Amino acid sequence: MKNIPVIMIIFGGSGDLAHRKLYPSLFNLYEQGLIHDNFAVIGTARRPWSHEYLREQVSDAIHETHDQVDENEVKAFASHFYYQSHDVTNVEHYVTLKKLAQELDDRYSAQGNRLFYMAMAPRFFGTIATHINDQHLTGSGFNRIVVEKPFGHDLASAEQLNKEITASFDENDIFRIDHYLGKEMIQNIMPMRFTNPLIKNIWSGEYIKNIQITLAERLGVEARGGYYDTSGALRDMVQNHIFQIITLLAMPEPKDLSSDSVHQAKQELLKSLIIPTPEEVKKNFVRGQYLGSDTTFAYKKEPNVDPDSTTETYVAGKTKFTSGPISGVPIYFRTGKEFKEKKTRIDIVLKHINNPYGQAHSNNITIEVDPESKIYITINGKKIDEPGIRREDLTYVFSKEEMAKVPDGYERLLHDVFVNDSTNFTHWSELKRYWEFIDAVEDAWQKENEAGNPEIAQYLPYRMGPKEADNIFESPTEHWIYE
Repeated sequence: MKNIPVIMIIFGGSGDLAHRKLYPSLFNLYEQGLIHDNFAVIGTARRPWSHEYLREQVSDAIHETHDQVDENEVKAFASHFYYQSHDVTNVEHYVTLKKLAQELDDRYSAQGNRLFYMAMAPRFFGTIATHINDQHLTGSGFNRIVVEKPFGHDLASAEQLNKEITASFDENDIFRIDHYLGKEMIQNIMPMRFTNPLIKNIWSGEYIKNIQITLAERLGVEARGGYYDTSGALRDMVQNHIFQIITLLAMPEPKDLSSDSVHQAKQELLKSLIIPTPEEVKKNFVRGQYLGSDTTFAYKKEPNVDPDSTTETYVAGKTKFTSGPISGVPIYFRTGKEFKEKKTRIDIVLKHINNPYGQAHSNNITIEVDPESKIYITINGKKIDEPGIRREDLTYVFSKEEMAKVPDGYERLLHDVFVNDSTNFTHWSELKRYWEFIDAVEDAWQKENEAGNPEIAQYLPYRMGPKEADNIFESPTEHWIYE
């Protein structure tokens, strides 16, 4: 594997994301040789840490995520880390950061390559991007920036942030990261669709009745009440994770697997995304809030949540496209807190066919993303000892040994950033279209709020969300497959 020279600057180097995900992932890439001799990482944050203390934190992060490690390897890896106490609003601190980056570039022969990672509160993204530009932090080699979600709070703020970032970086050098695109079964959607004649030939409205996407969370908002009350399930989960999945399911087949071709196919699809009217939002969307129980607070009683909040902890809705292989097929989605279990699952529901047995069900294709990774097709067969039809699953599943080899999503995506492969990242034109859809729903809800009659369903925790979500289907014979 090629050894890529680079100086990486992590804004938020003392944070939870860096500790749990970035440092262990970078160590794995170090062991694989993708980064090794000619790299250094500068962690920045407001805390008064030292180089030595950061290296201890890096070492701890590796030991927490790896059962067995070579201590000499860990020590050698950690020696490439440096700490710079940094206030992102202070211009002088960027001057100091630039000087350190250049010193390390010379020491490690990093060839002027820079990788910037925004791993801190989104409200600072624009400020950081602006000062990277006006203080000339970019190097003489490649310059890439990784931006965590959320990329904006609505279309207007996303456009402003994009303007600030593109002042320093070309679109092809901006990696808007969504860890869902690094998950094994999400990356299996395209191979499943395009390499299996059995599936490829029925991927159309002629055979598919609907598609259902469920992103269920077991926990409530817990300590994130302050953030969550300004976001909600629609912005927090649908705008990014769910729309990424929808796009992979509905896009036309790209002409090849290059990043440009894949994004061209996605953009072609998204031009035909139907933006809902207020009337369609009222009919096709449900928002809800979880109630309390013996073991959990109701949402409105969670710490740092407005007791009069109209923020949704659950949303169900429908999307459609006017072009693409499944043009006109409804794609239903739901996500929320306090479900009965944590589960990410996609159900492709095929149409019933006329048959002499009468009672035979449709064949459904199910992709389970979390907590298990598997694909199964439900088929009909004969009962052994009595008349009638029984249902069985044809299953594609990994062994424990195979699952142990599956890299973390962040490791996969960081690898792609280093090798400059943006296939599994979001281009601006795609993100803009997602926000146009989300803003239309949010605007309709805001008008309901202002009129004093918001329709917010209440649901009991540890179940499947509000019963009102059963009413968004186009036909009374349709229902949620995952119950």
